[in-house]
Amino acid sequence: MIRKILIANRGEIAVRIVRACAELGIISVAIYTDADRHALHVKKADESYNIGSDPVQGYLNAHNIVNLAVASGCDALHPGYGFLSENSSLAEICARRGIRFIGPDARVIRMMGDKIEARKAMIKAGIPVIPGSEHNLENQEKARLLAEKIGYPVMLKATNGGGGRGIRRCDSEAELLKNYGRVVSEASKAFGKPEIFLEKCVVNPKHIEVQILADNQGNVIHLFERDCSIQRRNQKLIEIAPSPQLTEAQRQYIGKLAVNAAKAVKYVNAGTVEFLLDEHNQFYFMEMNTRLQVEHTITEAITGVDIVQEQIRVASGLPLQYKQEEIQYRGYAMEFRINAEDPKNGFLPSFGRITRYYAPGGPGVRTDAAMYTGYVIPPYYDSMCAKLTVWNLTWDSVIDRSRRALNDMTVYGVKTTIPYYLEILGNKDFCSGHFDTSFVETHAELINYNFGQPPEMLAAAIAAAIAAHNGL
Repeated sequence: MIRKILIANRGEIAVRIVRACAELGIISVAIYTDADRHALHVKKADESYNIGSDPVQGYLNAHNIVNLAVASGCDALHPGYGFLSENSSLAEICARRGIRFIGPDARVIRMMGDKIEARKAMIKAGIPVIPGSEHNLENQEKARLLAEKIGYPVMLKATNGGGGRGIRRCDSEAELLKNYGRVVSEASKAFGKPEIFLEKCVVNPKHIEVQILADNQGNVIHLFERDCSIQRRNQKLIEIAPSPQLTEAQRQYIGKLAVNAAKAVKYVNAGTVEFLLDEHNQFYFMEMNTRLQVEHTITEAITGVDIVQEQIRVASGLPLQYKQEEIQYRGYAMEFRINAEDPKNGFLPSFGRITRYYAPGGPGVRTDAAMYTGYVIPPYYDSMCAKLTVWNLTWDSVIDRSRRALNDMTVYGVKTTIPYYLEILGNKDFCSGHFDTSFVETHAELINYNFGQPPEMLAAAIAAAIAAHNGL
């Protein structure tokens, strides 16, 4: 069994991994930059090490992080999500240095991170994929000809993208030509590679993903699905497990698809296979995330499986503790991403000091947080400061309990997305269990917000927050 893990991440996911280590009797090691010196994961871990003054690059230097893992006597590394979690180089460096990487091997990360290679693998395995380019686009003209062939609207996407970035919808040839260069630029800046591809745009689909677990003995199981349709600009806001929009037959079908997809690429550890469900009830493979998902908590709530502990067991060489027939789901769970943003002001980031914080409790209520009273949210990272997970036996009762828990949750000092979620929970379309990825845009009246601020306003807000943070 693994005995000491370096957590190559920060925030609530680092705290989550620390807790899993504590229950397994494993020593946890945190890393932090100067900006994170007062972070909760630093306080909770058994050991903590400073990785430099640069608030972001410290978490992105794979060689330094693995060197620290070796120097501190760790025998494994957990990447969490974000940062280097889907970086094949980190997995390779770990393998060379004798550190067990808690995730799939570098080959699989590289294959599934390349959207073109992933499409090829899924087609070979008989998994339905969205019509689109078989190779990276060579130029605008090739993109124009393909779009004309498959029909508008289409999506331009970064081949090595993820997290909702490097994606542009094009409803016409003019938009395609205008956005082509922008997506290439976004792909280069965000992912270090300019390659892009084109897909048919599935209009207003339901976004359904399936959690899978696989061990080194060839066992692969699924833990049912999550509905991630409530999202803004391809960024998820509320996730639900299981989806209230699927029939039992669809649930079994998509679960088998996900297992077959994992087996096709010889996947090991935890992963998520993401699908789009169109208006004709056709599922299409979208991508595979080769890491732990933010929303893994709702799957844990309905199945009782500790996904992080299973990750660690698998990385230790142990078989899965469960067979597929032993996995049952019970009730419904919802996760709310508590972001430090102002929904009434274009979701403008709201960094600063938490002057008062109270986490809700009661049956079926779980909070994963990186904040505490007096904590200053740094302006350098993602705005999510907590996740609220709520479970109950029925769809109606989980909505009622979620409303109570959100009202109980107290966060003063910064603006958060809590008021917006309360508005959603009172909306009849949401409460009926029928919604798709267009929900946020088509229900703008819920909180009377603007959909975006001019880039210069966002830049000014972040600059001001950085200046304030540096002045502490």
